[in-house]
Amino acid sequence: MTTPRSPKRTMSMPVIAATTAALPAVVLSSLALAQPSVATPAPQPRKIPATLAAAMKAQAVNVGSVIPAQAVATTLPAALRPMAPSVPDSYTVVRGDTISAIARRFNLDTTAVLQLNKLSATTLIYPGQTIKLKGMAAAAPAQPAPPAPSAPSTATVYTVVSGDTLGAIAAKHGVTLSNIFSWNGLNGSSIIYPGQKIKVSGGSAPSAPAAPAPAPAPAPLAGTGSYTIKAGDTLSSIASRHGVSLAALMAANNNVTATTVIYPGQKLTIPGAGVQPVGETKPLVPSTFLGFTYPPAVVSSANENKALLNASPVPSRAEMKSIVADTARRMGVSPSLALAFAEQESGFDQRAVSPANAIGTMQVIPSSGQWASDLVGRKLNLLDPYDNATAGVAIIRTLIATSKDLDTAIAGYYQGQYSVSKYGMYDDTKRYVESIKARQRTFG
Repeated sequence: MTTPRSPKRTMSMPVIAATTAALPAVVLSSLALAQPSVATPAPQPRKIPATLAAAMKAQAVNVGSVIPAQAVATTLPAALRPMAPSVPDSYTVVRGDTISAIARRFNLDTTAVLQLNKLSATTLIYPGQTIKLKGMAAAAPAQPAPPAPSAPSTATVYTVVSGDTLGAIAAKHGVTLSNIFSWNGLNGSSIIYPGQKIKVSGGSAPSAPAAPAPAPAPAPLAGTGSYTIKAGDTLSSIASRHGVSLAALMAANNNVTATTVIYPGQKLTIPGAGVQPVGETKPLVPSTFLGFTYPPAVVSSANENKALLNASPVPSRAEMKSIVADTARRMGVSPSLALAFAEQESGFDQRAVSPANAIGTMQVIPSSGQWASDLVGRKLNLLDPYDNATAGVAIIRTLIATSKDLDTAIAGYYQGQYSVSKYGMYDDTKRYVESIKARQRTFG
């Protein structure tokens, strides 16, 4: 549980809101392993992009050159194509899977798989989730667009811009993703690039280069309202708050995509909603906890992360319990101890977010998540249930290795190791330690 003296452990990644509280000195010492005898210059704060889209754009700068689509074969020669695998009734998602990749593996249509499972192109899937595959016909291999007839109808052409995806282009123009594939001789693994021409309607492309056709304005929706963007808002959090899908929100706002940068004061159309009510919308995460009020920027980030988790599928509490235990075994930590922390912190609730922006089952704040990333040697995404468990267990393992006894290590997770070594355990910390030990006994 988050207290004024227990900022939790998390990381700064483009996919999460990473603002954390400027807490009292005793709280900010939470994860310091040791203090040098001579004062050293304070580390420079990590520069955090103002929006999720800006973070994604900043990250993309370092990715490197993208191979143009025309340099990559879109289909295998017929002689090299493997036999189509038999299609099972269902498929269990593993790490790294996407719906389009699963569909390609079994020669199915991506749109049909999404419809069969009542998913959208923006729905997140997670390891262990079951995806139904039966009840649809196998998709025919992608074929080049047929030759233009003698009296062809003219196709509408769209010019790809930075940040576009085939799914987003299809949604913007009100057509299916499979149609985009068919009209352009593409498939789910095709790479597109800025400046590329994509047909977004049937017929042949015009012989002369044409300016990209503007996306048609969405038809007015009954009860459509508006929302004025505030600092800390994201498209996904706005969609979640108003009970609409991200795809519907983007479709209702012409030229808005998942990578569009939004700004405070900008107005968005909310499909199927009434006019924005006067006054503030009730936040998902309150600004106070146990008598301590957190800074607005921290609470804003916490609400953004809460909205993202609310809009995403997450493991059940029982599944999260198994994930934590398996992670502890793999990392050499007592499973019963790791389970005790997870139950104490969140009750195995991966959607839990505190006003201090402590995220997920292990209640880790972004700065602590960055430390955990350094401990395991890779970037951890605290919104991912497996990474969240890894972050918490990595911190527990390090605290045990660097503390004089188990009680001190447990106290360090709550109060901060340096604070415990300098001031001793506070009364609430002692109660926390006893609670963790009692819970550990129940897990054997």
